[in-house]
Amino acid sequence: MDTRLKKYSHSRITKIVVFIIALLCLTGIVKAFVEVEIENDGEFSSVVEDQYFKSKAYVQETQNLLETLTTLLDHYKSEEYIMSGGTIEENDWRSEEEELYLNYQHQSRSYNPELSEERNYETFKQEYADKISQVKNEMIKQDLKEFHALLQNLEDYEAPLFYASDGENVFSNTTMTEKEQFERFPSYMLFEDYKREFYPNEVKQNEHLYWITSQLEAMDPENKVINIAFTEEFLDAQMAEWGSNKAIATKNLYNIAGFLLGFILSFAYLVMVAGRKSFEDRELHLNGADKLFNDIKIVLGIFLILLWGVWADEVSNRIDLFFLPITIPIVAVGLLLILSLVKHYKNNTLFKHTLIFSLIFGIVKFIGDVYRSGSVGVKTVLIVIGYPIIVALSFFMFPVTIGIAAWFAHKKIKSFKALQEGVATIKDGNIHHRIEVTGKGELGRLASDINSITDGLKKAVESELKSERLKTELITNVSHDIRTPLTSIITYVDLLKTEKDPSKTEGYIEVLDQKSKRLKVLTDDLFEAAKASSGNIPVTLEKIDIVSLITQGLGEVNDKVAARNLDFKMNHPKDKIYVTADGKLLWRSVENLLSNIFNYALEESRVYIDIEDWGNEVLITFKNISATELNISADELMERFKRGDESRTSQGSGLGLSIAGNLIEIQKGRFTIHVDGDLFKASIHLPKHQDS
Repeated sequence: MDTRLKKYSHSRITKIVVFIIALLCLTGIVKAFVEVEIENDGEFSSVVEDQYFKSKAYVQETQNLLETLTTLLDHYKSEEYIMSGGTIEENDWRSEEEELYLNYQHQSRSYNPELSEERNYETFKQEYADKISQVKNEMIKQDLKEFHALLQNLEDYEAPLFYASDGENVFSNTTMTEKEQFERFPSYMLFEDYKREFYPNEVKQNEHLYWITSQLEAMDPENKVINIAFTEEFLDAQMAEWGSNKAIATKNLYNIAGFLLGFILSFAYLVMVAGRKSFEDRELHLNGADKLFNDIKIVLGIFLILLWGVWADEVSNRIDLFFLPITIPIVAVGLLLILSLVKHYKNNTLFKHTLIFSLIFGIVKFIGDVYRSGSVGVKTVLIVIGYPIIVALSFFMFPVTIGIAAWFAHKKIKSFKALQEGVATIKDGNIHHRIEVTGKGELGRLASDINSITDGLKKAVESELKSERLKTELITNVSHDIRTPLTSIITYVDLLKTEKDPSKTEGYIEVLDQKSKRLKVLTDDLFEAAKASSGNIPVTLEKIDIVSLITQGLGEVNDKVAARNLDFKMNHPKDKIYVTADGKLLWRSVENLLSNIFNYALEESRVYIDIEDWGNEVLITFKNISATELNISADELMERFKRGDESRTSQGSGLGLSIAGNLIEIQKGRFTIHVDGDLFKASIHLPKHQDS
């Protein structure tokens, strides 16, 4: 089951199917909103409304009518009232008159700055009398136009029935004038002076009723009457329309909930698998469309939304026919753009992969490259030219620019001071001191260079101290190893001079022979170590069968193997392995390692020789258990005249490993040793012979 899930979870077919599901769900959501917008003005509130009289639709039927009636009664009143200038507000008229007066000041020769403002204003009223009258007439004409537009609007009302009067002017679409006449209808609103009556009582519970009452509060209600009645036929039609819109809103609300759930699930899947080929895939895979800059994708998405809005408005009367051909392609492209942004978010390139960032980064990088690669003179020129430009471009925030420049200068001065103090400290002999200067500028690189010099100086000092210590130990060890047989030789020579017993003389001669051979071995090893260390040894590289060389070598030292009762275990590939090396020098290195094993390996233990093919090189590993505790590091064992037994009672010279290492290096190989408790391991890396 898990295998099948892994097989299909990130497959292209699965992604396409889920993308289509997300596309259809999102299209369904948009379609549901569009239907409610067309049929119910985008309102879902009717879903929770249980009665028409408590609905927003009921209040909206009255709101526009009441707004027109209150405007006519409170502002326009009648045509005669408008003609008399009664609708012209004092503030509006003062504004128009001041504008004319300013025109008079700039254009009229009659204006005299030396006269008082009152005298000039009187002259203005006389000279601009016709223009003042013309402006006033234009204002009256505009009010008359709006007044007749409102009257025309009232003529379109057949229902509800209304009667409005301020005692002089009457606006009505019915012959009814009395309050009692309006109370006979199934629903009415009565406003007289400061009194308000609503029927049925459910209307008072309408949460949108304040839309009507706020209009009345803006009007002076004294001596004003507004009666509105809803006929039974009108209410039946409105209730039927409200019920239909409620059904549409309810259906589409459920559709939106279902489509939204489907879209969330499908989109969540698409987000999860976007750019991945499996759940274990840690690499993000981008395609050609993802190369488009992210900010361009966002702009394109906004453009598509605006384009869809324009098209939808153009075909609103035939939305059923044109909705899917318009919406589906735009939604599909929008989803692809969003998923591409999701990929870049996963890849941490949401901002970096933008055109704005690329331009800014390119400019900054170019300036930075010029600054970093240039000399101090070039950088100075950049600062001298660049800073005034920055100041000019940011003049509105000049204090901030000055503050940044001051901070930058303080930082550089602080870095220079730290550099100066650090150099003085190092000059006084403290080579362990480090100069801490942050940043990658000239001062930072200079501090890094000085620190590198001190690091090299420390290494040189440490190397010199180590060399002196090694020289001392070398002299001590050589003296000890050579003096021991030499002392024995001198002692036994003195004994021979006085000894008369032939049997004892033979014993002395045998000891002299052993000690002289031991002294010869030491001097030969010392001479060979010097030659190997200097590299002054002729090397003839050739093709060598490494398995045969070691096998034959073990046969030659079989007596020593038997003497120590060692069990050699040799592991190597079945096929022959050839190395490029000097046969004599390689055998000398192997012989030294075997000699080291014979001298220091634990008796009756196993010795492992592993030969491995590493492609371009061959690894030969010698492993054995030491007879004595190896409380010494691998580096120290590689030093000359160092031995695993600190008492120096073994027969080794302490030069075998050093000689072996030098001989391997001059054959272009590598020699390493490793100590782990009593386990001693020596490794030889040699170039594998490549057949031409």
